[in-house]
Amino acid sequence: MGESRVSNKQKYGTVDVFNFSEWGRPFARIVARFLEKKPISVIQVTNIHFLLSLFCAWLILEGYLLESCFLLIIKGVIDAVDGELARIRERPSHVGRYWDTVADTIGLIAVMCAFGIVLEWKIGLTSLMILAILLQYTLFNHFSILMRMLGSGDSTSRIDERVRPIAQPWERQRTVNVFHTIYVLFFSWQDSLVSSLCGKGSENLRFELTVSSSLGYGMQSIVIFLLALTQNLVYLPHLVLGVNGFLVALVLLRSRL
Repeated sequence: MGESRVSNKQKYGTVDVFNFSEWGRPFARIVARFLEKKPISVIQVTNIHFLLSLFCAWLILEGYLLESCFLLIIKGVIDAVDGELARIRERPSHVGRYWDTVADTIGLIAVMCAFGIVLEWKIGLTSLMILAILLQYTLFNHFSILMRMLGSGDSTSRIDERVRPIAQPWERQRTVNVFHTIYVLFFSWQDSLVSSLCGKGSENLRFELTVSSSLGYGMQSIVIFLLALTQNLVYLPHLVLGVNGFLVALVLLRSRL
């Protein structure tokens, strides 16, 4: 972030938004305030939700579907803590931003592969599910970043990450360079693809952000838990490829108009 006092800002700055996937952010702020003076780093918080993702994948493989899906919701709340903690401490981090994406992606792949094994998906379907979810998350992130820019809010994430950022005073440039290279190699194609598919967007972007926020992890984790609770996880592909696919088309159409 370029701002000197980021903790005085909300994630979206001066803009009020309705974001389905950020229902857990108030809880994340409470945890972040509790951790503010504690000897735990933002990266360590990211590591916690990363390990929790792997634990959830193991639980799925062991047959504890309901328990694992509930923990995925908890993981989503913890996932928001690292960003809130960085804002409160006024310590935004490029390394943290990149590692958060890498950790989330590895966790997603582990969980989806576990679901694929237990629900007996073919390899092609499992791969398609992972790809679809990654692109859906990227679409939501795309409009989230645009909205933050519109409201002069959090600016750690960028639409185009191909330009290497300058390390913050509390970061090492070499570490930033390593994580930036990893991000560009494995993730920048998603940003480029979504950017090319999206138009200029509506004037205030509210429609695109609100609808695409239902594709974010926070909202999706609740829906997956409800599927597990009602013993309907067999319909998970229908959700990801069908319902979510319709919402993606709706957002892209509105953004192009």
